[in-house]
Amino acid sequence: MIKEITITVEAGDENNPGLHENLIRRELKKNHINASQFEKVFLKKSIDARHGQLKLHLRYKIYIGEKLAAESEWKPLWKSCQDAGPERTVIIVGAGPAGLFGALKLLESGMKPVIIERGTQTSQRRKDIALISTRGQVNGDSNYCFGEGGAGTFSDGKLYTRSNKRGDISSILRIFNYFGADEKILTDAHPHIGTDRLPQVINAMRNKIIELGGQFYFNERVTALVKESAGGKPHVKGVETQNVESGEKRQFFGKAVLLATGHSATDIYNMLAKETPDALEAKTFAVGVRVEHPRSLIDSIQYHGRGAEASLGAAEYRVTTQVDGRGVYSFCMCPGGFVVPSSSGPGEIVVNGMSAAARNSKWSNAAIVVEVRPEDIPASCLEEAKKAGCPELAGLYFREEIERLAFENGRGQAAPAQRLTDFLAGRKSTDLPASSYTPGLVSSELGSWLPSHISDRLKKGFREIDRSMHGFICENALMIAAETRTSTPVRILRDKQTCECTALAGLYPAGEGSGYSGGIVSSAMDGENAASAIVKTNKMLFDK
Repeated sequence: MIKEITITVEAGDENNPGLHENLIRRELKKNHINASQFEKVFLKKSIDARHGQLKLHLRYKIYIGEKLAAESEWKPLWKSCQDAGPERTVIIVGAGPAGLFGALKLLESGMKPVIIERGTQTSQRRKDIALISTRGQVNGDSNYCFGEGGAGTFSDGKLYTRSNKRGDISSILRIFNYFGADEKILTDAHPHIGTDRLPQVINAMRNKIIELGGQFYFNERVTALVKESAGGKPHVKGVETQNVESGEKRQFFGKAVLLATGHSATDIYNMLAKETPDALEAKTFAVGVRVEHPRSLIDSIQYHGRGAEASLGAAEYRVTTQVDGRGVYSFCMCPGGFVVPSSSGPGEIVVNGMSAAARNSKWSNAAIVVEVRPEDIPASCLEEAKKAGCPELAGLYFREEIERLAFENGRGQAAPAQRLTDFLAGRKSTDLPASSYTPGLVSSELGSWLPSHISDRLKKGFREIDRSMHGFICENALMIAAETRTSTPVRILRDKQTCECTALAGLYPAGEGSGYSGGIVSSAMDGENAASAIVKTNKMLFDK
């Protein structure tokens, strides 16, 4: 018999195996199972700080009269694609999680992935990112959003997702572990790699893909889809690129194109809007700010003052509420982390958050954002989109407007900021608390330039949050603007079954840029699903 059991212990009893066994026996007995001997495998740990208590829920798989399975054993099924010809080649645009995991899934069928990435490898990308903080210099192709590994590589590496119907989450975590992520990601309720470790994991993935015959082309920006018409809808057979450094143009051809460009690839949306506007639709997204607190304050609120004695590390939080018919919620909470500049071009300010693996900085931060629906977009942005021939781009123009306003109210990449208490009072902060945001801060009355339907809901939302997290509103709570890249305002339409673009045959949108995922793991699964669909669509050919 194999059964999963969850036991609950005090935070200080996490490493008390004798107590755990006794509690497991008690749970088994409750289920009318008498077992004098059993084997156990630890599966998952979660922290429960509700109701003024601090407990740990520990989940085990119990083997009674059964051979103990090696839960950690996981063997990749990848095959060499060294001999794959053009008919077994798939072009992948974007080297983020959707692109990389899509490539690994293709390799299970011996398909050859050719990955085209506008940005640089992680080593150069790290240098380009440093220039944003030290000189306010943003490389439009190599930054926190663009480059090897995607947007998550240098902004935290969170692996928590609730998209359990999208695919096998445990398989994604095992692949990350295989390439060097800590084993704790297999058991933590909210797994996290850390921005200091994730680049090495991404490099190991790239090296394995190349070892098996896949190819990478960096500094290649896709400028057009290569299409042919054979009756019916156009068929995408490749992409045209321009080298970021030399300006040289070239073409890449494959049996299909997996488009995994990320949520910030504005040029890709504009390209599709110009060539095939029927491929796009507007979707809900979110706009708000980063809110940063002293880590000790968040730890005290969440752990009821007992975090240090229980050695639980930096505390997380997740908050959500409804304000005037729109969601106001936290996103990408970074305990013991940093606020980072995440602009992907000049003339804009975008902020994001990250944590190193140890989560040991003096601050904790999270995006607090307001849901924005297509009907909330200002008329001016809608008119601009209509003039461009694609009304579905209105949300994208609105996002750009907010980012330009943040730039105008900042200084270079020094971001506009305000104490939370001053924001609620409608006054500019005379001074600002210390912050982890290294490009610097400029005091700004955020409510004077953020759209009222955003700022008014934020004010009501903060008061609601403070009711459940008393002390969240305080003098040292700092708002930094603008947080606009939680997801894309545009979706690339695709068939639910085949994952193929409804307007363009041979094109398979995937990941955050397609509008169908949000975060590293859900994007990785979406990339896998798109790759599997490509294989399935061409199964007779691939089986030859």
